Amino acid sequence: MFTGIISEIGTIHSVRHESSHLRLVIDAPVTASETSLGESIDISGACQTVVSIDGNRFAVDTVQETLRKTTLGRLTTGSRVNLEQAVKPSDRLGGHIVSGHVDCIGTVQNVQANSTERTIEITFPDKFADLIVAQGSITVDGVSLTVANLQSNILSVAVIPTTWEMTTLSSLTTGSAVNLEFDMIGKYVVQYMKRRKSHNQIDENRLRELGF
Repeated sequence: MFTGIISEIGTIHSVRHESSHLRLVIDAPVTASETSLGESIDISGACQTVVSIDGNRFAVDTVQETLRKTTLGRLTTGSRVNLEQAVKPSDRLGGHIVSGHVDCIGTVQNVQANSTERTIEITFPDKFADLIVAQGSITVDGVSLTVANLQSNILSVAVIPTTWEMTTLSSLTTGSAVNLEFDMIGKYVVQYMKRRKSHNQIDENRLRELGF
C-alpha cells in the first residue's frame, strides 16, 4: 500500500525488451539504498516489484498487463519517474490509500499557472466517471491529489508549488499521458451498489415470474 507522497524522482537508466516483459533499470540513490529484493515500489503510479539492486540503481520487470494499462511502456532512457516505497504500519498516511493499481491512462488537456498553484486538466475514459467525485482523492502518476473540478470526462487538480517541484508533474504539457488511480474506497462503494442493483433487479423479475 502507498499514500501518493513521492519520496524521490528516479531516472530511467535503461529499458530492455524481453519476450514476456520489459526490464526497467532506474537510477534512484535514496530508493535503491532503502529497498530490498522483492519489495514493492510505486513507479509513477504503478506498483512494481524490485528484482535486482546494483549500487544506486534498481530494476523491475514490467509485465504485459501493466504495459497495456499504464504509461510504463512509453518510458525511455532519461525519462523521470515518481517513486514511493510501500508504507509501514507505523507511517503517517500523508496522502490517501493508494494501491498502485492503475485504473486507466488520462490525457493532459491544459496546464495553467497562477500566483499560488498550477491547475492541470485531464481527460479520462467515460466509463470511469462514476468513480470520481469533486473534492475526492485521485492519484496522478503516483501523486496524491484532490479533484478540484469535474465536468463529464474532464477533471482538474490543483498542484501547490512544493508538489510541483518535488514530482514529475512539472514536466506535464498538453497531450501528456498520465496514470490515473481513482479512490479505492469509492471504487468498492460503486461496485457494491452496482451488485445490489443487479441483485434487486433479479429479485423483482423472479417475483413477477411467480405472479406477485
